[in-house]
Amino acid sequence: MADGDGADELRERLQRVGDCGVLRFITCGSVDDGKSTLIGRLLFDSKLLFEDQIRALEHDSRKYGTGGHEIDFALLVDGLEAEREQGITIDVAYRFFNTEKRKFIVADTPGHEQYTRNMATGASTADLAIILVDARKGLLTQTRRHTYIANMLGIRHAVLAVNKMDLIDHSRSGFHQIVSDYMALAEDLSFASITAIPISARYGDNIFQRSKLLKWYNGPTLMEHLDQVEAAADDVLDKPFRFPVQWVNRPNLDVRGFSGTVTGGRLRSGGTIRVAHSGKEAVVSRIMTADGDLDRVNAGEAVTLVLDREIDITRGDMLVEPNSPSEVSDQFAAEILWMAEEKMHPGRSYLLKSGSQTTPASVTALKHKLNINTFKKEPAKSLDLNEIGICTLSTSKLMAFDRYKVQRETGAFILIDRFTNQTVAAGMIDFSLRRASNTHTHVMDVNKARRAELKGQKPAVLWFTGLSGAGKSTIANLVECKLARNGRHTYSLDGDNVRQGLNRDLGFTDADRVENIRRIGEVAKLFLDSGLIVTCSFISPFRSERQMIREQVERGEFIEIFVDAPIEVCIERDPKGLYAKAQAGKIDNFTGIDSTYEPPDSPDLHIRTSEVSAETAAETVIDELVKRGLIG
Repeated sequence: MADGDGADELRERLQRVGDCGVLRFITCGSVDDGKSTLIGRLLFDSKLLFEDQIRALEHDSRKYGTGGHEIDFALLVDGLEAEREQGITIDVAYRFFNTEKRKFIVADTPGHEQYTRNMATGASTADLAIILVDARKGLLTQTRRHTYIANMLGIRHAVLAVNKMDLIDHSRSGFHQIVSDYMALAEDLSFASITAIPISARYGDNIFQRSKLLKWYNGPTLMEHLDQVEAAADDVLDKPFRFPVQWVNRPNLDVRGFSGTVTGGRLRSGGTIRVAHSGKEAVVSRIMTADGDLDRVNAGEAVTLVLDREIDITRGDMLVEPNSPSEVSDQFAAEILWMAEEKMHPGRSYLLKSGSQTTPASVTALKHKLNINTFKKEPAKSLDLNEIGICTLSTSKLMAFDRYKVQRETGAFILIDRFTNQTVAAGMIDFSLRRASNTHTHVMDVNKARRAELKGQKPAVLWFTGLSGAGKSTIANLVECKLARNGRHTYSLDGDNVRQGLNRDLGFTDADRVENIRRIGEVAKLFLDSGLIVTCSFISPFRSERQMIREQVERGEFIEIFVDAPIEVCIERDPKGLYAKAQAGKIDNFTGIDSTYEPPDSPDLHIRTSEVSAETAAETVIDELVKRGLIG
C-alpha cells in the first residue's frame, strides 16, 4: 500500500502486532488461476483498506462489469488500468498485511510463462509458496514449473490452494484427485510440508472463514495455516558468520573500514574474522553504524567493520567465521534456471555475480536438463527459456561461497550477458568440484617471456574474423609469409584445418561453434606461451567468444582483425562452393545464410576486402604489428 491517507494508522496497526515474526510467502501458478483475486481478498478481509479505497474498488468493479455490487478483488493488485485492460500483470508486487498473530509479506508474481524470472525473484526470499490451481483445469505445465522452482530456491513449505471450487460444485472427489496428482508430482521434492486447501478466493471460502459449502473438508483455513506455519526454520542468525565486503572506506583519516551487510550469523566486537580468499585473520575492533558503534551485529544489518591490524581486503572479498569458513573455488556444480530468449551454450563467457563478487565465468558442461512435466533428467546440449539444468561452471578467479542448501544468501548467483547487461540465468551452487583443488599451475623456469626473448619477438594472437569467402585465410597466409621472410617465428590456426583433427567431432550448430572457438582459444594460448605470433582464421561468429579469448591473454596480445566483405561479394566469390550448397538447402546453419554473424563493434583493424587487395591488407597488418612494437 502506498503512503497517503491512513498510511500512518496502518503502520501503527502493524507495529502493534509485536514480535510475532514475519512470514514471507509467494503466490504462483498458471495464468488465471486466481492469484490477484486471492491477494486482494487477503488485503480486504484483513481490514487493511480504508473507506475511500473500498468506494474506489466498488466503482472499478462496476466499471469493469463484474455485475451488481460484487467486488472484483483482483483490481486491488492488478496495477495500472492500462495493464488491466490488456489483461496482464507483469511485475512482482510486494504487499503486506497482518493478523493478530503475525505480519506477512507476499510477492504477487505473474503466471505468464515469459515472466517466470519474476516468479524466481519473488521465491528467492520466501518461506512459503502458495501454489494456486484452477479446480477445473488441474495441474498445468506452469504449475509444475513453479513448484519445482520454489523447491529449487529453498522454499520449505508449500500450500496447494485448489481455487474456484465453486465452479466444480465444491466437489470433494475433484479436489482429492488434484491433491493426489500433485502429491505424486512432488514426491521426490524436499518441501518440509505440503498442505492442500480447497478455496474460492472470489467468495472468501476457506480463506479467513471456514466455508459452509465445503463441510467435508476438516483441515485449516488458509489464514489459520499461515498464522501457525514455521517461518525461517533455518534462521540466518544460527548460521556461520558471513560478511561480503561491498566497499572499502575510511570513516576518518586514522580508520580503514570494510562496509557491507551481514548475510549470515552474528558477530561481537572483539571477535575474530577470516578473509575467505586469503585465509588471513584479524580481530574486529569496532562495529560502526551511522548512529554509533555497536557491541554486536546480526544477520541483515549493514555496518562498517574496523580491524585491529592491516590485512589485504578488497571489494568482493568475504569475511567469515574462522571455525566455519566458506568454500573457495573456481569450479563448481550448480542448478540454473535459464531466463533469456537466446539459448545457453556451454563454453560461452558470461559475468557471474554472487553478492559483491563479479567475475567472468562459463558453463563448462551441461550435465542434463529437467523435463518439467515429469521432473526427470534428460540429456541436453543447451538450455532454452525457462528450462532448468544441472551444470558445471568455471570462473576466472576464485570465489567464496556456500552450498545453496546451507546458506541461500551466499550460495546463489546470477549470470549476466556481457554485451546486453541483461540477467540471463539464476543459479544455486551445489558443491565445489574436486578437480578444482586437485590441479595446480606448475611454474616453469623457461617461461613465455624467456621463449619470446630467444625468438627476438613479442608473442601475439592475430585473430582474423569475418564471413566465409571474405579473405581471412588468404590474408593470414600472406601475413605469415611476410613474418617468416623477416625471421619471425609463427604458427597458423585455420578453421578447415583444425576441424580435420582437434575439432572433427564438432558440427555447426551454435553450441558446436561456441565449443569450436573455446578450444581454439586454449590452443592459441599455448602457442602464445611458446613465444610465437599466432594467426587464427575463423569465422568465429559470436562476439562473446572473441571477447572471451581476448580476456584470457595479456593486454595487447590479442589483435582482432575484421576481414569485412558484403555477403553479396562473398557469395560471388564462393571459393569452396559452400554458399551455393547452403542456398540449395544442402548445408544447415551456414553463417550469413541461416546462421547469425555478429560483426565486431570496435575491431583493432577493419579491412574491407572489396576495396583493397589481399597484398595491401597483409601489409596493413604488418604495419600494425610494427606500430605496436611487436616486431621491429
